[in-house]
Amino acid sequence: MNLLDTLQSRLLFEAATHEANLRAALEKPVTVYAGFDPTNHSLQAGNFVTIMALAHFQRAGHKVIALVGGATGLIGDPSGKSTERNYLTEEQVRHNLEGIKENLSRFLDFDGKGANPATLVNNYDWFKDFTFISLLRDVGRYFRVNQMLAKDSAKKRLESQDGMSFTEFCYQILQGYDFYHLYKTLGCRLQIGGSDQWGNITAGTDTIRRLGVTEECFGMTFPLVTDSQGRKFGKSEGNAVYLDHNKTSYYDFYQFFLRTLDADVIRYLKIFTFLPMERIAELEREVSAAPEKREAQRVLAEEMTRCVHGEHGLAVAQRASEAFFGGSFDGLTAADLEGVFASVPSKEIPGVIGQPVLDIAALSGLCASKSEARRLLQQGGLSINQPRVTAPAATVTPDMLIEGRVMVLRSGKKTYCLVKTT
Repeated sequence: MNLLDTLQSRLLFEAATHEANLRAALEKPVTVYAGFDPTNHSLQAGNFVTIMALAHFQRAGHKVIALVGGATGLIGDPSGKSTERNYLTEEQVRHNLEGIKENLSRFLDFDGKGANPATLVNNYDWFKDFTFISLLRDVGRYFRVNQMLAKDSAKKRLESQDGMSFTEFCYQILQGYDFYHLYKTLGCRLQIGGSDQWGNITAGTDTIRRLGVTEECFGMTFPLVTDSQGRKFGKSEGNAVYLDHNKTSYYDFYQFFLRTLDADVIRYLKIFTFLPMERIAELEREVSAAPEKREAQRVLAEEMTRCVHGEHGLAVAQRASEAFFGGSFDGLTAADLEGVFASVPSKEIPGVIGQPVLDIAALSGLCASKSEARRLLQQGGLSINQPRVTAPAATVTPDMLIEGRVMVLRSGKKTYCLVKTT
């Protein structure tokens, strides 16, 4: 099967320059690259499509390049944006580059264990020596303003109230030259990206041709992933899910995919996992026959969490999920619990050790008063970190605090309060 067929079946293909020629070229190993914008120290769920596409290329025997835009990140890509981005400093970009490199290493083989190790490059390395005049003379003269204005990314911004700065307008020039540089130095013939990158990608193929390259180079895009309600994964949408567990906990990451709607889950399984298509077809039948079991969502959440965070992260996420519904807290850290119970009421109470449990139940707001807390205890409904409190005179002991700073009070089966102490 040609790789394009695989990508199409996985919903990872939308358009290509000269598709028939690209299909033929992919019968042999080809070098392909995709760019990542260093606007954050961690990649997020919106980057999964690009990452998965590169991983499919590498698994099929092609050479993949991950380009981190150390130079272009200082400018900001106007594609899909209605306003100009906040500019990053060089220090911020360098910091973010390290995080992105770590993220990508979880999915792509950079170590040379296989025959086609991936390569990570930073376009700042070749742009840093350009002067403004040399960039205009050596690169800018190959771009036509009328064609640049015709790109969707430019047209939409020019029609907006804020317009478009000259800095952003030149983004096409830098990304176009990236493709040419990678072709000359690493033999790269294919750039891939989301559908919103079509203008930037074709700027690259045009640049290569105008600079005298006779060998055909290609561009390919895949659809931007949205849910069935049209919302996409991304920082601008307010629902970013990061690969760094310090920004999105194991539990939140797992729960994000576990909450996937029935209308979206099979599509996500195709795009975001390497599960065999036969297995996905089985899960699709289960969604139709028994949607209440949410088996497809469970598989998606497990596959995604294992892929991103390993078996350890998956185990923590599953234990945390069980804890919310009355399971053991064993093995969970204070940070894990803060993530699990982030949506419940919380209260900071200094010096809780030695204080009566009934007092803490009242001070935390779990109970309206100490007498109400006493009645709750007598009825067997007061718990700390899941175990029930049975002695009215019980006091808070050090072992009740996870890592010496948090504990979870529970009233009945579903009412929680997270207590933090200093």
